[in-house]
Amino acid sequence: MARHAHWLLRLPFAATFLVHGAGKLLAPEMAATMQMPTALFLTIGAAELLAGIGALVGGIPGAPRRDLVTRLSGAAAAPVMLGAIAMVHWPQWSFVANDAKPMGGMEFQVLLVGVSLYFMIAGAQDRAS
Repeated sequence: MARHAHWLLRLPFAATFLVHGAGKLLAPEMAATMQMPTALFLTIGAAELLAGIGALVGGIPGAPRRDLVTRLSGAAAAPVMLGAIAMVHWPQWSFVANDAKPMGGMEFQVLLVGVSLYFMIAGAQDRAS
């Protein structure tokens, strides 16, 4: 059972990045609502999508270079989340959105940075199981 525990991190991480990345790539007009250049918005969407795919593929036993894929997944996600914190969520540290910060706090983004860094450093640690 413990050898499959990595999926408890991988699945929600992948789902989050797949949905956000696909949303950006399918609706580039949303860049304007975030006051962001479309090219940057699409680049972020691609990084999110690849991070999600990498988190899933890196967890599949027998997948080629899954350790590297896991590390690259984290490397794709970490700067995206650091940018989200710096550009959107700083200095709001609250679970509740308000008029000043309709996007809410940054605790979720901090958690995703932590998981991203874990994937970058640890890779597919479950490979020995």
